[in-house]
Amino acid sequence: MDASDQSRDCAPLAALLYDSGSLPGIADIVGAAQAAGRFSVTHVAPASDGWAELLRDGLTFDLSGLSGGARAGSPEVIHLLGVEPHMIEGCAALLLSPGPHLAGAEKLLPVIRVIAELVLQLSRVGEPKAICWIPAKNALSPALFAKAVSPWLDGGPFPALALAAIQRTSDGSVESEGLKFLTGQEFSLSSQSASSPEQLTRAAIRLIDWLVAHGPVTKAQKVNLAGTGAVFLEAQGSTRIVARCV
Repeated sequence: MDASDQSRDCAPLAALLYDSGSLPGIADIVGAAQAAGRFSVTHVAPASDGWAELLRDGLTFDLSGLSGGARAGSPEVIHLLGVEPHMIEGCAALLLSPGPHLAGAEKLLPVIRVIAELVLQLSRVGEPKAICWIPAKNALSPALFAKAVSPWLDGGPFPALALAAIQRTSDGSVESEGLKFLTGQEFSLSSQSASSPEQLTRAAIRLIDWLVAHGPVTKAQKVNLAGTGAVFLEAQGSTRIVARCV
């Protein structure tokens, strides 16, 4: 495998942001793989290329932006959790991409689970300032990412605030971002009652979990979300859902 074999068909999905002077190199990644035993380094490109191929659970991924090679482009970040803008300003990024053999399968939940597990392992290399899930344009502190993702990997609810994002709009409703990568649709959620912002956000988190489990909405329907009550869903075109707490 040479540099031309690096993931051409799969865009990066996750990024780990580091202070420029503390960006890990290939020796750090190899050492972490040997110490953890949870993944392995199956190919090392020339140092000037700054990338390596990682293997976990039979799936390969490309890690680019390693120290000694070309600096990887930083992902766009809009949503911050547990980090402040100044904390990631000027940071260098390690980018994790599904390998070429996963082209077309990178949106499958089993693949995303492996990516999330691999990111957790990589977050123990050095001291990353933040972890980004690129489809959601978010950046979380490593501690919050682990707190959100670890229960899901153990069978809990989908980590809506780690692998998607929620933002409040000027009219008081909330919108998802990054859900389209998983289900093909984003949603806007409003309430017919005097729900507090916290209640609406909680309902949005539950709705993301439900939609990831059940897939796209193709017809109007009412669903009952655990702990938050009923929500009416209606598809608006093929890529958007209008949702209302009822």
